[in-house]
Amino acid sequence: MGKPVRALAIVAVATLGIAACGGGSSDGAESGGGKTLTIATDLPLQGASADASTDTNNMIELYLESIGNKVGDYTIKLEKYDNSTATAGQWDAATCTANAQKHVASDTEVAVMGEFNSGCSKLEAPVLNQDPNGPMLQVSHAATNPGLTKTWDPGEPELYAPSGKKSFARVVTTDDYQGTAAADFAKEDLKVTSCYILNDNQTYGQGIAKAFQTQAEKNGIKILGNEAYDEKAPNYTALFQKIKGMNPDCIYVGGIYDLNGGQLLKDKVSVLGDNEKVKFMVPDGWTGYPALDKQPQAVGLYATFAGLATEQLQKQGGAAADLLKKYEAKYGQGPRTSYALYGVAGVQVILEAIKNSDGTKKGVRDAVFEGAGVTIPAADSATGKDIKIDPATGDTTAKDISVLQEKDGEQKFLKAQPVE
Repeated sequence: MGKPVRALAIVAVATLGIAACGGGSSDGAESGGGKTLTIATDLPLQGASADASTDTNNMIELYLESIGNKVGDYTIKLEKYDNSTATAGQWDAATCTANAQKHVASDTEVAVMGEFNSGCSKLEAPVLNQDPNGPMLQVSHAATNPGLTKTWDPGEPELYAPSGKKSFARVVTTDDYQGTAAADFAKEDLKVTSCYILNDNQTYGQGIAKAFQTQAEKNGIKILGNEAYDEKAPNYTALFQKIKGMNPDCIYVGGIYDLNGGQLLKDKVSVLGDNEKVKFMVPDGWTGYPALDKQPQAVGLYATFAGLATEQLQKQGGAAADLLKKYEAKYGQGPRTSYALYGVAGVQVILEAIKNSDGTKKGVRDAVFEGAGVTIPAADSATGKDIKIDPATGDTTAKDISVLQEKDGEQKFLKAQPVE
């Protein structure tokens, strides 16, 4: 997902499967045949996304504890960055840029797991890519805008690899697949015939709205409009009154819940009726928000998630389910976002790269983008299936889309939507 310019006791190291050995103590210092390296997370820790980001960090810390904070010949230290501000209540462009510069300036950091928002990734990626000791590896668990890795908007994806060598990777699929899957679900399962699209006027929202519209039109769904809404508006009554006159049977919102999504949803239900009468569909930018789950107007909404939902991973057992069990034992509840396990998946890619490197920024990046790239086998993976990063693009080969529906105060898994 994203917006623009838009994780007890230590268990056997076999858990989630990165083999660990060696040691180290002080940052960057040789000790006992090993060295301490720092990996960073770069997430919005304030505003509506704070719950999801906090749980992602907690899950990663729990995972690192489970492997003794070691991989190969290295001891791993985690540094947590906040790319949001209290004033913005979300990620902040200046903070993202400043964080990127700090990552580059660090003598011990070798890779970044992040970001949550595509817009922030688009700001940080070129800076990390030009690290004089790199490029510096960046692996996102949630930035789904296609342009980060493939041709999308003008200049993409070359804008994010100015050094000429790619350094941005991700463990989730992209919004062209997510938007397409949502449109197929709307047609095949919900029998939608007409839909009005709203977007939050930011990179992520515009991109996924575009993908939904393209596929919906192919499916014979009449698109009544694709309009940016004002995130600062006190209400959206007039907007929905206008839309009501077009008699849609679906509203699709491309964007994130942070941007006044609660008010948007409230006014949609007030004017157009509940989410059974007029379907309300949203992407993964509306997942992992306890405030949304508490809204009475949320009942019945449909959300897509660019990956396998936590509920699915729990049921299928294996390494992911084991980690979820340990998380619940430590924190008294499961993670409030399906992205928490994908954060671990991102870290697994980084750790595998570190294990196969010389411990330098350049070496860690090269382990992912040179040769055969990185693969985490399904038996060890935090997502329950092989994590393969294509060294030519930085994209994962897994193209999973889950459909969720809001019921009983949570977004429950409904189905896995096929992706062509």
